[in-house]
Amino acid sequence: MENVPSQKSAAAYLYPPSDPFDQRVLDVGDGHRVYVEQCGNPVGIPVVVLHGGPGGGCSPAMRRYFNPDKYRVILFDQRGCGRSRPHASVLSNTTWHLVADIELIRETLGIDRWIVFGGSWGATLALIYAQSHPDRVAALALRGVFLMTQGELDWFYGGGAGRFWPDLWDRFVRMVPEGERDNLIAAYHKRLFSGDMMEETKFARAWAQWENALASMDSDGVTGESPADYARAFARLENHYFHHSGWLDADRQILARTDRLARIPGVIVQGRYDMICPPLSAWTLARQWPAGKLTLVGRAGHALSEPGISAELVRTMDRFAAERDRLGL
Repeated sequence: MENVPSQKSAAAYLYPPSDPFDQRVLDVGDGHRVYVEQCGNPVGIPVVVLHGGPGGGCSPAMRRYFNPDKYRVILFDQRGCGRSRPHASVLSNTTWHLVADIELIRETLGIDRWIVFGGSWGATLALIYAQSHPDRVAALALRGVFLMTQGELDWFYGGGAGRFWPDLWDRFVRMVPEGERDNLIAAYHKRLFSGDMMEETKFARAWAQWENALASMDSDGVTGESPADYARAFARLENHYFHHSGWLDADRQILARTDRLARIPGVIVQGRYDMICPPLSAWTLARQWPAGKLTLVGRAGHALSEPGISAELVRTMDRFAAERDRLGL
């Protein structure tokens, strides 16, 4: 991947949202090729966007939180999903591979330090990356915090959220035999990696539907079927990561290493009624990270697209743009 040509004016790169100024595929090794795009102002504040899932992929809608006059926005599809290839592959696909990919993207684009923006699993990855490379992170913007703890997995796949959505939970649980329902992540793992494409797709859609139905506070629980390719990548990658507890050394590893974030300012935007990633994780993180400021958004759930969440994220990025000099960018 080549660097953005510096001789062209910034105005030449201001996008209509469907026309980013740079789209590339980066060979990150291990047989993986990662899709990377840049948009906005090539001499603007660099910000890397980490999508959720794992397995969700980036989308054009993720560009809208950044003033294109002010920001150089880097988005990429993590290994195995979106436009990255091989599709739905879990080989050589762990948290630590993704951290290395983020560093390779930064180095390839010639960026010294950048803002890291991520929500849900993207917030998890942002925190782990920042703890691994604190000197490369100027600020963190996090949404819907997930800390990859067993308690959070138990909440969503062990019946906690199901107490609020018993009808949808029953549908999700009844997909597997009664004798396997004490560990739904393992039960779905068996079927998502069965080698039978029809079975994998069936269980992938059920996995994605359970999560999608709970994402927005305004949800009535009715969701359409996800496209087969998307659902299979999303479900296989997410289940793969959860099955292995994110390859972290300890259950509360992120919280145990908040000292590494001491010099990194950050904002946490959290929906108060988030059913997928309950606010306790965001609140606990903020208490242990003095430089991280928590904003709880009333009448909001988990979805990035919810009006209160979106508005707060735009305000956050506008504030960071105004503080460019202070952030050393």
